[in-house]
Amino acid sequence: MSKPTVRRLALLTAFAISAGTHLSAASESWLELQSPHFTVVTDANEKQGRHIADQFERMRWVFQTLFPRLNVDPPVPIVVIAVKDKKGFQELEPEAYLAKGQIDLTGLFLHGPDKNYILVRLDGQEEHPFATVYHEYTHVQLSSAAEWLPLWLNEGLAEFFQNTDIRDKEVNLGQPSVSDILYLRQQRLLPLATLFQVDASSPYYHEEQKGSVFYAESWALTHYLEMTDKQANTHRLGNYVELLSKHQDPVTAAAQAFGDLQQLQKNLDAYVANARYQYFRMTASTTIDPSKFQVKALTLPQANAIRADLLAYNQRTKDARALLDTVLRDDPNNTLAHETMGYLSFREGDRGAALKWYEQAVKLDSQSYLAHFYYAAISMQGGGTDHDAQVEASLRQAIKLNPAFAPSYDRLAVFYGMRHKQLDEAHTLSLRAIQLDPSNISYRMNAANVLLEADQYQYAINVLTASIKVARTPEETAALQNRIKELEGSLARRAQAAKANQQ
Repeated sequence: MSKPTVRRLALLTAFAISAGTHLSAASESWLELQSPHFTVVTDANEKQGRHIADQFERMRWVFQTLFPRLNVDPPVPIVVIAVKDKKGFQELEPEAYLAKGQIDLTGLFLHGPDKNYILVRLDGQEEHPFATVYHEYTHVQLSSAAEWLPLWLNEGLAEFFQNTDIRDKEVNLGQPSVSDILYLRQQRLLPLATLFQVDASSPYYHEEQKGSVFYAESWALTHYLEMTDKQANTHRLGNYVELLSKHQDPVTAAAQAFGDLQQLQKNLDAYVANARYQYFRMTASTTIDPSKFQVKALTLPQANAIRADLLAYNQRTKDARALLDTVLRDDPNNTLAHETMGYLSFREGDRGAALKWYEQAVKLDSQSYLAHFYYAAISMQGGGTDHDAQVEASLRQAIKLNPAFAPSYDRLAVFYGMRHKQLDEAHTLSLRAIQLDPSNISYRMNAANVLLEADQYQYAINVLTASIKVARTPEETAALQNRIKELEGSLARRAQAAKANQQ
């Protein structure tokens, strides 16, 4: 989520958001731009749209250059919705931020297993013109660690990278935020133990005044650790992240990685008061040409279908349904609208309605991998075999349309296991799902089940045993251990029965 503009409370006039904002008709003029790695949907002009796509591509290049081992492209496509003003942003942002006294957002990132949405407003007043773009893209890169990365570091890193200055021949990283520094010099910093424990439900993440301190201090501490680690050739921040990845709580991990937290608090206070800040510089050499990005005009129903899908994933169900009704009235064959209706029905527990919507979406547009995947996955939950041919075909089509989407491989492997056919291929599919998403324990347990169908008990036990080291929670570890114990018992009984038969 992007930094609040109200942080500059001591410097600028804060904006008040009025409650009860209602969803109006979208602008009549919408464009969709396709760059090599992003889709940008905007109600601004083509020049602005190309510029936004260009900046996302350039920031992707920065991450790819800085972290060559990092897979910078998520398996789920990134859709950027760039609205030209605050009103258009409010119509799509989380409802919690519409009340008076809440943080005035300029951007946000919504990450799910099947969708990546970035929402940005183009009229935000920032020190760096593309701060919101860079901030939200940093969240994309951190999304795989979002489950265990504490909020202060997630936002602190996004704040650190949002001040990036990308020029033709060089890139400046971690430039100081003047507004953050001036704001913090007029405020009392949060105790670090409090900062480390802020989560998404905390008032420090939502309320105007408290949120301003949280964002600014998160930036300052991240900047301090990055710079002092570089100067002293230490790895405190890296050590902290390593401890967090092993499920250490943020405060205990901080004490281990950073040392005495009271001393760290004093050092941070002194750092904020210091008039001199450093930043990193790297040589730039990009070959991005925004003139080659593909652009097309969207009809109003097409634009509204995209907006409605974002609203659905943003938990604004009532507004999403209202907008979808207008889309289906004006464009009954809109595929995305059918998909989103299926998603809403499934989320509400109406499997029959969800299956109907996804089945219609499959018939309307064979190019939607999600329509194929969800139609097949929901059909499999029914337990019948009447639609087996279509289920298999849809999963294969989903894989063809998005070869990086792990759930499709997993479901097809499970499907073959359930039908006790093509078990060698099922095992290969399971391995591919695990390769794409190594931390997903369900894929590993499903792979073991496929091996059991092939009567490969010991191999199944080996898969589960190897999975323990990647378990992310005590519950996952316990589930694996219980399953291993169960299979070892079955294997022992089979051995005893075989021995008895030989006597």
